[in-house]
Amino acid sequence: MNESLYSPIEMIKALVAFDTTSRDSNLDLIRFVEEYLANHGVESSLIFNDDKSKANLVASIGPDTSRGGVVLSGHSDVVPVDGQEWSSDPFQVVERDGRLYGRGTCDMKGFLAIALALVPEFQKCKLQSPVHIVLTYDEETDCSGAVRLMQALPETGLAPHAVIIGEPTQMRIINAHKGQCTLETTVIGREAHSSAPHLGVNAIDIAARLIAYLATLSVELESLPYSMAGATPPFSTINVGTINGGQQVNIVPAQCRFLWEIRAVPGHDRNETIERFNGYADNLEAEMRGKFPEAAITTTLMNATAAFVPEDDSPAETLVKSLAGTNEAGTVAFGTEAPCYQQAGMSVVVFGPGSIAQAHKPDEYIALDQVDSCVAFMRRLMKHLETRA
Repeated sequence: MNESLYSPIEMIKALVAFDTTSRDSNLDLIRFVEEYLANHGVESSLIFNDDKSKANLVASIGPDTSRGGVVLSGHSDVVPVDGQEWSSDPFQVVERDGRLYGRGTCDMKGFLAIALALVPEFQKCKLQSPVHIVLTYDEETDCSGAVRLMQALPETGLAPHAVIIGEPTQMRIINAHKGQCTLETTVIGREAHSSAPHLGVNAIDIAARLIAYLATLSVELESLPYSMAGATPPFSTINVGTINGGQQVNIVPAQCRFLWEIRAVPGHDRNETIERFNGYADNLEAEMRGKFPEAAITTTLMNATAAFVPEDDSPAETLVKSLAGTNEAGTVAFGTEAPCYQQAGMSVVVFGPGSIAQAHKPDEYIALDQVDSCVAFMRRLMKHLETRA
């Protein structure tokens, strides 16, 4: 095989082989893509994070490459495989039963690989309007890559007609999803010997009471007069994702931390929920300080993204509907980088191969018929860009 030519499946295998778990650098993958594009005469711009351990990549094909056209966007990072039982090496794609198994195959290196593999075909077209390929970092944690990309828009000059974010939607058009925010709550208590717990302030006990209160708030969210039709579930949700505290069983724990999130539907002000939680925490803190004046409960907002909402007369939605042969658009419960693009004034839809039901799980996979469907869509996009400036 010519080292600069890849089929979509070969490119999926190549991208999955890079372990781009969000806690680690994505630069090996980015450099591979940069070199691949350079071999085809396509220049890439890299936009780094503060410590230059990660980068976004922006590359354009076609005329007047900084203006107009269509962005094909996806995140390069993946979630961890820690503690998951895989049937095969998660970073080596295995094909069986009409599926490609591997971490990131559907979320979302499959879409990126298809776009990259078809670069030679895009170049052979007589494009009247450019196609822009964008890879971001850290979507799986805080969308900081997309935020940094939006800050750098004056440098890139990107001003596309439409943005397609290729998250796994089974090639369904998505024009809305919930907003999301992540918070960290830290409880500081007082250590003591477990035989005399009355001499300490048990931080895990306090954290458990706070988490129980979040469960109460979560139930209340179901009855609020805000919903998102088509999302499952259609109401706002709360989830506690991690908890860490204590040293060993015979010590009253002095510290406990937990991470939690709110996924809010449009219309629901998540700050109201946070304020209620903080009010409950203040009462618990006062109770704790009756025994230990230095006791504390602090909650920090780690990151937040707005909801993705439908756009009237959306150029992106109109384009993808015409190419996909459908008048339907829906919503999803999971989050994407779409709000970042939308808040920067771009028209955007979420549309890509694979199913979110397979993401973040052991034995993640993308079905080959989804790959084929996405390839066919990309070729229709090529023909469209040959005729539209």
